[in-house]
This record gives sequence, C-alpha cells and structure tokens, in this order.
Amino acid sequence: MEGVRPGGGPPAGGPGSGSAPGSGSFPSLFPPGLHGIYGECRRLYPDQPNPLQVTAILKYWLGGPDPLDYVSMYRNLGNPALNVPEHWHYVSFGLSDLYGDNRVHEFTGTDGPSGFGFELTFRLKRETGESAPPTWPAELMQGLARYVFQSENTFCSGDHVSWHSPLDNSESRIQHMLLTEDPQMQPVQTPFGVVTFLQIVGVCTEELHAAQQWNGQGILELLRTVPVAGGPWLITDMRRGETIFEIDPHLQQERVDKGIETDGSNLSGVSAKCAWDDLSRPPEDDEDSRSICIGTQPRRLSGKDTEQIRETLRRGLEINSKPVLPPINAQRQNGLNLDRAPSRKDSLESESSAAIIPHELIRTRQLESVHLKFNQESGALIPLCLRGRLLHGRHFTYKSITGDTAITFVSTGVEGAFATEEHPYAAHGPWLQILLTEEFVERMLEDLEDLNSPEEFKLPKEYSWPEKKLKVSILPDAVFDSPLH
Repeated sequence: MEGVRPGGGPPAGGPGSGSAPGSGSFPSLFPPGLHGIYGECRRLYPDQPNPLQVTAILKYWLGGPDPLDYVSMYRNLGNPALNVPEHWHYVSFGLSDLYGDNRVHEFTGTDGPSGFGFELTFRLKRETGESAPPTWPAELMQGLARYVFQSENTFCSGDHVSWHSPLDNSESRIQHMLLTEDPQMQPVQTPFGVVTFLQIVGVCTEELHAAQQWNGQGILELLRTVPVAGGPWLITDMRRGETIFEIDPHLQQERVDKGIETDGSNLSGVSAKCAWDDLSRPPEDDEDSRSICIGTQPRRLSGKDTEQIRETLRRGLEINSKPVLPPINAQRQNGLNLDRAPSRKDSLESESSAAIIPHELIRTRQLESVHLKFNQESGALIPLCLRGRLLHGRHFTYKSITGDTAITFVSTGVEGAFATEEHPYAAHGPWLQILLTEEFVERMLEDLEDLNSPEEFKLPKEYSWPEKKLKVSILPDAVFDSPLH
C-alpha cells in the first residue's frame, strides 16, 4: 500500500538513520543518503521544497512489498526556447542506499556506487488543466525497482524494457520503456557512494522493436529529434498516437535500417519461453538425452554457469571488436537481461540455481543433433539474433523463464565458447551453445523469413535442416507452462 502526502523534505528515516560510517553527523530527520538526493532536487526546484510524495506505508526494510521508500513529484515548467513542454517530474528514493546501516543495502564505502548506484526518474507531459501529478508513475517505478531488487540486475542508459501493457493502464500505445540519463539531474556523491539518475522514457511497440534490432541509444536520439515523441528532454506523452516512424517515415529507412546494417544489434539476450532436446541419443536414455529434465525434476544451472551467462549478456551491451564469452570461472557480474517483463522474477540467477549439480561434475557434451523450441514471441527474435548479432560476430542468449535452461547462439568470431566449428552443438548441463557459420546463418534467414510476419503465423510451426541435424519448433505458450515439460 502507498499513500500520497505533502513532502516537507526527507521524512524521518527511523532508528539508526542519523549518521553514516565515517561521515559527519546529520540531523536524524535527514538520513544522509536521502539528504544527498533531496539536495539535488532542491537545486532544480528551489521553489518547491514540499513536493507531493508517494510513500510506501510499510517500508521494504520492515517487510513491505515496495522497495522505494518515496517517490517525489515536481512540476517542471519546461523550456519553451527548446520546445520542451511543461511536465511532471518524478524522482525515486530507495534504489540507492539512503541509510547506510545495512537495513536495505550493504554499505561498501564512499568510492563506489551507493546501493544499486542509481535512482529512477520519469517525465510525464502535463495535461491542460491538470493541477496535481498522476500517481500511476510511482507504481511503475516500484515495479521496476522490485525487478532490480529481486534479480540484482541493474539498469544502464540505453537499456530497454518490454512491458506489454499501456504504462498507465489506459488504451495508450505507449507500452514499453527505454532508459537514459536524466537531462537535468547530476550525479550525487553521498556518504554511502555515488548516485546517478536514470530516466524512464515511454515508447511504442514499434520503437521498442527498433531498439531491439538496433540499439536503445540510437532510438533515444531519434526520439529527441521529434518534439511530440519526447523532444530534447524525452518527455513521455501518454496520448501520443503515432510512432516516430509514422510521423517521419524516412527515420526507419535512412536511420534505423542503416544503423542495423552497420552496427548490428546490442541486444545480447532475453528471458524467454524456450527449451531444447538432445536428439543424438535414444529418448529412453534420460540421463543424457533429456537436456532439460531428469524425470520431472529440472536440471539446474550451477552458480558458475549462471555467472557466465549473466556476464555473456552484460558483454553484449558493449561494442567490442572481438566479442568474448568469459571463462566458466568468471567472477560474478550484475549482468543485464534485456527485453524482460519486470512484473515477474526472471533473473538469470534463479532461486534454486545454486550448485544443485556440482559444477565440476557436469561435463561438456558434444551433441550430434538438437531440437530447439520457442514460443512465438521468442521465435520472432531469431532473425534479430541471426542478422543483428551473429552476422556481426557476436552472440545471443535465450534464458528460460520457466526452468533453468539456456540457449546461446555464437558466431565463429566469438572466443571462449565450448561449441566449435567441428562440434557446433555443445552442452554444459542445461546450457546449450550452438555455433553457426555465416553461410548457414544466411540460409536460415531465408528459411525463417515468415517469422517476420507474426499476424500470418499458425502454431505449431517447424523448421528443419536435416543435413545440419538441427530442428526448430515454434510452439504455443501452453507447452512451456506445463510442469512436465
């Protein structure tokens, strides 16, 4: 439950909020981390010392469901000279360390990030006659914060998040999000580390798909050039009825298509409904032929495998001349899994993945023949994987949201993979790697062309390349929801 109340500065932080380790004293009413963020808000809004706030009635550190202690809401007059309209500006408090006493975040010093290192902001166009800010953006921010806390995946500028629903639960076409640096708020040094501010930008489905096929930063730059689609400060207008490509058709052909051809995609992986079978052995050999299940118990990724997949996804965000899959013993990184639905827990590190099967006892198996299974939404991303990633010498990972299974496609230019040109199908426990040559990728793209027309698609759909001993099936969602799958 949340409540709306006048601000009046940072509310009391409760016991132990008076000072930080190694810092000077602060009034107990102002927890030091919160004090630092509030100071940046006061710099921007000196005339609004008491903004409306949405506050979690039962704080997260007291067992409540909402990780954000507060969301402050300010009225921003915009900048007519820059064609920036008047809007509401929302700022979160809680993804960073507000208190410094380990009640929510572990205190790790002043030099690194505070908590997760960022807070969320959102800019919503003010409607004519609107005297108070709508509160639904606060719940949207809580949803993203819940995802971050549950998965430990952090956000970065340029990331995109699939939401698959109007952000305000209306009939709006704005149903997904990109993330970028807030254009006004500067990073803050607090006694518990540095806090940056990431702004949520609402986008249409077509704009999300363009960001997936190309990259988030490129689409953000296009949005900045179209005043009604965001303008220089990327203000979300829930009443926007046209995509930037409908407003200016040349943007798709001249900017996006050229960018995809030149740069490829920086979407390195997705949470998905997917599975795979080893067709190399007879089905009665359950121990090795069933790569997903042993009986009805799913084989789980070890902690080290999970770390490698997370690092694989994180590295996909970087533009490297020589993409590298990290070694199995890679150190833990907070990788980012893109294209996720933040309303569910779909972290690459599942609740039960901690070394159920000892990592050292899982041998890497070379497979002769494999069968890949995807739901329609995941299958529609295969052309992106092939054209935007593998043809640019990169990799792409599907991580199952219904079990601890992963499928990574790699090109011949990716180092560190356990799939090779001689043995293109290899599995390490439930993690399958598939190495595809450029020639085979081009052929697959031709054969999978109808995946680009989902409205004409009838399930189930099967594609097969017998000489490569590879089969791909596109199946209804219900198949993956079965506990016996």
